[in-house]
Amino acid sequence: MARVTGRRTAIVTASVAAGAVAGGVIGRAVLNARRRALDPEARERLSALPPEDLGPVRSFDGTELDVRASGPASGPVILFAHGFSLDMTSWHYQWTGLSERFRCVSFDFRSHGRSQRAAHGDLSPSAFGHDLAAVLDAVAPDGSALLVGHSMGAMSILAMADARPDLIGGRLAGVVFAGATASDLLRGAMGSVTELLRPRIGSIRQAAERVNRLRRYVLSSPVDVGHLVARMTQFGPHASPHVVDYVVGLAADAPSEVWTDGLAGLMDLDLRHAVRLVRVPALVLVGEHDRVTPPSSAVTLAAELPDGRLQVIEGAGHISMMEAHEEFNRHLALFADEVLSRRRRRPRKGSR
Repeated sequence: MARVTGRRTAIVTASVAAGAVAGGVIGRAVLNARRRALDPEARERLSALPPEDLGPVRSFDGTELDVRASGPASGPVILFAHGFSLDMTSWHYQWTGLSERFRCVSFDFRSHGRSQRAAHGDLSPSAFGHDLAAVLDAVAPDGSALLVGHSMGAMSILAMADARPDLIGGRLAGVVFAGATASDLLRGAMGSVTELLRPRIGSIRQAAERVNRLRRYVLSSPVDVGHLVARMTQFGPHASPHVVDYVVGLAADAPSEVWTDGLAGLMDLDLRHAVRLVRVPALVLVGEHDRVTPPSSAVTLAAELPDGRLQVIEGAGHISMMEAHEEFNRHLALFADEVLSRRRRRPRKGSR
């Protein structure tokens, strides 16, 4: 009898605990719904594309990349490279806010957004670096440009520097790294928690496949778990619910191979040796609450860059260019004015 009573007590306790958890999740979902109704960003058309279609740009292996632009054709070029599982629309607030003064160019990496699936399935960091080089060759063949990369896009800048060091000093006036790290995500950004799980997760590829399965499970949940997970891992405490929902949608639309092959390559990446090749002025932007590439990673990156500087964006998480776009744009515009005007004043070779 005592055993039966104990079992019933355990069942009731577990049921109450499960109900409390479910109630907490549902309660947070209701609260998020209320926040959405009061969200000042709610009417922003984040999916809007820059107006000029520059036509497909072919990468090194024939993969066609979708490239768009906004701003004066003769203006100084800012080229934007988006992060993992996102697309060019993650730079919405930059091209809409800065294109009166700058030629804002953005594109989708292979297997992201409107670009083609990777030829031969190549989703390596090296391939992303070559994508970036191909777009830079197409949009700024003779002039200088400022290159802005977020997360995977920032790592692609380092991969490009490693493969095409000629592009750094010759074509670039400066570089902006946002939410960036130079070493692999598994060891550098996930920290001790992932190191603790390493004996259980098997290979890097198996770990990425498990992440993809978890992603599909979260996105298929009837409760708004995707929003909650994204808010906890990607954003600061005051992020716009509309922006969070939009980022969740982009992650949901990304092909599974991005989350397996692409993520595996990023998790095992180490490009610290390429940091020294970035011999142009470089600005490192990091959100105060960035949990993916924390401020400590940004401090290290800025210190190792030959001409690096650091700026922390208060209140923001990993996707600071959307979450804190006004402050992000302010720092970006000041840096762009400095480095692009400096490059324009530099005398050309052979001139007097």
